[in-house]
Amino acid sequence: MRVLAVLIFMLGAMCPAAASAQLPTVPAVWNPAAPYIGNGQGEPGYRSWYLGDPARAVQVRGFNDYLVGNGVGGILPTWQLLRTATSWQECGAQPFEVPPTEDWPHIVQTLRYVRDFVVPAIGPVEAVSTYRNPALNVCAGGAPDSAHKTYSAIDMVPLRPTTREAMMTTLCGVHSEHGEAYRTGLGFYAFIRFHIDSTKFRRWNMDPAVASKCPPIVHPEDIASVGQPLPPGATPQSSADPLAPVAVPGATQHR
Repeated sequence: MRVLAVLIFMLGAMCPAAASAQLPTVPAVWNPAAPYIGNGQGEPGYRSWYLGDPARAVQVRGFNDYLVGNGVGGILPTWQLLRTATSWQECGAQPFEVPPTEDWPHIVQTLRYVRDFVVPAIGPVEAVSTYRNPALNVCAGGAPDSAHKTYSAIDMVPLRPTTREAMMTTLCGVHSEHGEAYRTGLGFYAFIRFHIDSTKFRRWNMDPAVASKCPPIVHPEDIASVGQPLPPGATPQSSADPLAPVAVPGATQHR
């Protein structure tokens, strides 16, 4: 046995490539929410926010019961559906907020579309921004008539590894087939963040790589509703060009 062990050792030394080929590869970490979610908006931050005011437990429970009662509970974690803007800290706002009860019905159809067409197409997703109260929407650079103000919109990232082009192509195909029936708005922003709302059938911020398969659908009257809340340090979009790319330092930009 000792002789056999010595021979195996010598063969490994003579052929290091063969030996190293047996080592397991370490997959790259896929964390698509990282560019948008900082300290305070993760799950630990949610627990701190939830416990910071006794009234929040009652509000969150009522909201969760409303989702369940309308058949859309559990499509996304309830706590993610309370995330506000990526720039909440810079705006002096709360990381989470329960929207006004009169706006709760607006999220139901959006969640149905996510359940019926988004998740089956690209896999599970994480919500990175949902409701923004009017003051926060202004500070965060949202469009004046943003669907986030009425709680119709969810910005998400895919949790299954993908490329921006593949994600856009898939979601555009689904949107072309089913979006009009659901009155769905579909938008794409920096990196792999995308937007779904149930306000009106439209599509914006198309990448040239997929434009032939997925042209934008933005009517003149929609211009005020397709703005993008900007990441910290980003260059604002021109109000004259609602399809202008969002400039993010150090990142390749797309339309």
